[in-house]
Amino acid sequence: MEQLPRIERAYLEKETFVLKTIASKNIQPNELEIFIRVFKKEQTLEVWGKNQQDSTFQKLTDYPFCAFSGDLGPKRKEGDLQIPEGIYHINRFNPKSKFHLSLGLNYPNKSDKILSDKNAPGSDIFIHGGCQTVGCIPLTDDKIREVWVFSEMAKNNGQSKIPVHIFPFKMTEALLKSHLKKRQNLNAFWQNLKPIYEAFEKKKKLNAIQVSVNGRYELI
Repeated sequence: MEQLPRIERAYLEKETFVLKTIASKNIQPNELEIFIRVFKKEQTLEVWGKNQQDSTFQKLTDYPFCAFSGDLGPKRKEGDLQIPEGIYHINRFNPKSKFHLSLGLNYPNKSDKILSDKNAPGSDIFIHGGCQTVGCIPLTDDKIREVWVFSEMAKNNGQSKIPVHIFPFKMTEALLKSHLKKRQNLNAFWQNLKPIYEAFEKKKKLNAIQVSVNGRYELI
């Protein structure tokens, strides 16, 4: 088994699980579209899915991180060990990663380029296998195989940008107030993320989002 190419092994081990999971939600394999949502405090990655013609997502499964670095708050500089917070998408698939399989995020995004260190904002943020991290989102090799199959299936269906929303925590009013007691400097940034979290929680739909000239996210 160890000698099999990584993608072949992922499908051999995980395709049946992925197909059963989406079938349980009445999602067709050739219609699958996914959305990934991450919570840093809870150290959880969620995979949501729907048929392409559907308007609302259903939660398919979730995965615990197997390591963590940094603290709550956005990534702002190379080497700060922070996992980013914000609105991203998967922009590359790496089947030959040092960390088994990896899915690259478009960090720094437009907002990060405005708000982060101009010379060294950092780069190469991935969802990957191998339980090590200096700012990435690490799952076990076993679980990254599942996420890879979900993601590649959606990509093969024409989903060119798989959305990935990374939040510091589940952004309820109570949790926001609690975490801001020690991090008032993050109030403006977290208050900016909160409506995005709330909009999806309420309708299970993804709104279009743009970035303003001052780096703020704006729901369209």
